[in-house]
Amino acid sequence: MTDSFGTKSQLKVGSATYDLFSLGKLAKTHPAVNRLPFSLKVLLENLLRHEDGRVVKREHVEKMLAWDPKATPDVEISFHPARVLLQDFTGVPAVVDLAAMREALASMGGNPDRINPRNPADLVIDHSVQIDSFATSAAFKENAELEFERNRERYAFLRWGQSAFKGFGVVPPDIGICHQVNLEFLAHVTFRQGSTVYPDTLVGTDSHTTMINGLGVVGWGVGGIEAEAALLGQPITMLIPQVVGFKLSGKLPAGATATDLVLTVTQMLRKKGVVGKFVEFYGSGLKNLSLPDRATIANMAPEYGATIGFFPVDEESLNYLRFTGRPDDLVALTEAYAKEQGLWRRDDAEDPIFSDTLELDLSTVVPSLAGPKRPQDRVPLKDMKSGYEKSLVEMLSAGKSKGEDEEGGKGKAAAAAVPPERLAQTVTVKNGRQSYQMGHGAVVIASITSCTNTSNPAVLVGAGILAKKAVERGLNPKPWVKTSLAPGSRVVSEYLRDAGLLPYLEAVGFHIVGYGCTTCIGNSGPLTEPVANAVTEGDLVVAAVLSGNRNFEGRINPHVRMNYLASPPLVVAYALAGEVGMDLDNEPLGTDPNGRPVFLKDIWPTNEEIQEVIRTSVKPEQFRSQYANAMEGDALWQQLPVGKGSTFQWDDTSTYVRKPPFFDNLPKEPKATQDIHGAHVMALLGDSVTTDHISPAGNIAKTSPAAKYLMANGVEPKDFNSYGARRGNHEVMVRGTFANIRLKNLLVPGVEGGVTVHIPTRERMSIYDASMKYQAEGTPLVVLAGAEYGTGSSRDWAAKGTMLLGVKAVIAKSFERIHRSNLVGMGVLPLQFEAGQDAQSLGLTGHEKFDITGVAQDLAPQKKLTVKATGESGTKEFTVVCRIDTPNELDYYRHGGILQYVLRQLAKG
Repeated sequence: MTDSFGTKSQLKVGSATYDLFSLGKLAKTHPAVNRLPFSLKVLLENLLRHEDGRVVKREHVEKMLAWDPKATPDVEISFHPARVLLQDFTGVPAVVDLAAMREALASMGGNPDRINPRNPADLVIDHSVQIDSFATSAAFKENAELEFERNRERYAFLRWGQSAFKGFGVVPPDIGICHQVNLEFLAHVTFRQGSTVYPDTLVGTDSHTTMINGLGVVGWGVGGIEAEAALLGQPITMLIPQVVGFKLSGKLPAGATATDLVLTVTQMLRKKGVVGKFVEFYGSGLKNLSLPDRATIANMAPEYGATIGFFPVDEESLNYLRFTGRPDDLVALTEAYAKEQGLWRRDDAEDPIFSDTLELDLSTVVPSLAGPKRPQDRVPLKDMKSGYEKSLVEMLSAGKSKGEDEEGGKGKAAAAAVPPERLAQTVTVKNGRQSYQMGHGAVVIASITSCTNTSNPAVLVGAGILAKKAVERGLNPKPWVKTSLAPGSRVVSEYLRDAGLLPYLEAVGFHIVGYGCTTCIGNSGPLTEPVANAVTEGDLVVAAVLSGNRNFEGRINPHVRMNYLASPPLVVAYALAGEVGMDLDNEPLGTDPNGRPVFLKDIWPTNEEIQEVIRTSVKPEQFRSQYANAMEGDALWQQLPVGKGSTFQWDDTSTYVRKPPFFDNLPKEPKATQDIHGAHVMALLGDSVTTDHISPAGNIAKTSPAAKYLMANGVEPKDFNSYGARRGNHEVMVRGTFANIRLKNLLVPGVEGGVTVHIPTRERMSIYDASMKYQAEGTPLVVLAGAEYGTGSSRDWAAKGTMLLGVKAVIAKSFERIHRSNLVGMGVLPLQFEAGQDAQSLGLTGHEKFDITGVAQDLAPQKKLTVKATGESGTKEFTVVCRIDTPNELDYYRHGGILQYVLRQLAKG
């Protein structure tokens, strides 16, 4: 390390002495350090510690010290996270790549055991459990067995990885949600490596990685390629962000929960506009928020659009570390380090300088829900009846809402008058001996689920107390409600059981169904057949109420068009009420055995009741005991076959886990970069093509190339599963790339879907089939695109699939930052039209042959390259900018990708 600022110092804690890169020492010569937001101080320390004169230069540190809070971000830096967090959907392809790298290193004469995560990585299996069984004491066991049956191949592979790789931990299924396990167990806050101490930081392959920001840890969600890069010790490239300060004052009033607070914060920040920015919370109100309350707010940073939602380290952080059973020496080190580095929040300290600010008095927060389609659309509980009625009219007027986007836009259909009989429509449901009427607004799913709330004892204990009072008053959930309790960790069920509250939750249908991401990510499972048939028969607009963080239409369940986010106590209340179109302030939830009405206020828990249960029933021993053997798993996990040896034994018949071709016949030294000659256009695309358009996601259509492959390998359509579950099989994923049914390829105007034209023969075919034909002919491919190419979720397969289809370059008006870097990371050249130019202005039809020169000689970041497009009307020549932006990205491209680059470095020893 260069340490050109001379900040390397030492810190003595107890009998131990640690090295650190001192922000206090830097502040003596650069006082601006003291007023930086805490989150930027963490980035600054990261730069100081990794300064090497090449990837991190002195000028990068200087740029951070000269941070202009009001300026549009334009300074790119390299961030080296301390560790990586994976969930199983995105983790499987990462482990597949590592396994393939081991085999490749062995073939190059190296020791395969050297392929291990360079930064510690943990994979939590939490995305694959589905609620098939519910409202029964057997629900958890039955759902767990079905989960293993469906995912046995994937799990056996991950079990091998757990034993084969050093620095790689796997938390088996049915332990908890990755973000809650991270908060309660994995996070360090202060990291030790050898004698050096520094802030715990991470990236994760789930957008809600931000939950850990509540504990004072900087971390956010990234795509699979960035995560693999970080896992292999490579930096994350980012712009120094603007930081919005959110000032909190006061205290939550009686009756308001942390869920109500986060829905209010989400609404405010969405209105403010914080996309791509850091949000940092400050003010006197922080002392009135528990650590789980802070984590609840941090969790929903993706919903309010921020990169992170950060709470600095303070006394509450230490209390939480102690309470969750972290070692005393870690707590002591965290306190000493945070105070030494100026990373400790004090009530009397001067406020940092922010790019912008907004404020909230906690005492103004009221009970709320959010919906029916977006997490930022908060509805105060008192307005739910009128809000529901308005939304119902809009949905029925539109006829159906399939044309609406995921963000909940209303499309072009204007709300028209809906006949009263349509609004009041009901369907008779017969279920065995039961018969009842069900209409619009019926709550068919009530689910306590998602890390957002299940990490917070206050709201879960509140739900338990409400259930107890409801049972004592003789209330029951309505028969059409599918109820479920999916805790984020086993600690939750232990303290609910110790408090004597679990039997009451079960008495109103909230039996434990699993420990993982369930309803919130669409793993709600099917509705009962009579209810599903009634919804279809009557074209009913029915509702889900869940304690999650996302409620986009179509996400929760295909039969459910209204989805409301709510606190766990309100989830139970709506299960009892059975419909969302009620005024719970003034209408009863039901009647007791004596015929007397029971109102929500009659059974709502007081803050004092909740705190007394937490004081007596939530204990550090529960965290210690549940996490002591968390990595060992249950009998189902331990009975899985574990492959022996340091290299994986690939099964050629597997349709879930296949050896990827990224390292086939890889030479020890990369070939010289080559100009691109005679390329054809595979796709001519417009503006705002997202990674949803590019990469496979969701269901596998029965007529798709991926479906044909699966059926040819003996997989019936009922067993297709999803692209997400098959991310470990490149054969499936490449066939899904550019196969989105809404893709508009202008080579085939008027047609939507993964279709193109094979230019030499003018034959129309699927993009996959055309790619195979071009590759057999030895023809390179390019993609032409408009502005904001690659926006949306940063799926790794958007870049991996592009590369495997034979695309050598993407020429676009502009790129989304992460997808651009992902393309480079897979050896695909991102090129940008000069300002004011695009395919249309240049008169490109996509039927030309393309030559791209300037790649073979002296390729450099941001170099201008020449493109010649030769068509029937002659040749057009124009200039593009090479969007390889940094020296390390240039290394990746020269090697054909980031994984190949790392592999060769290891082969050299």
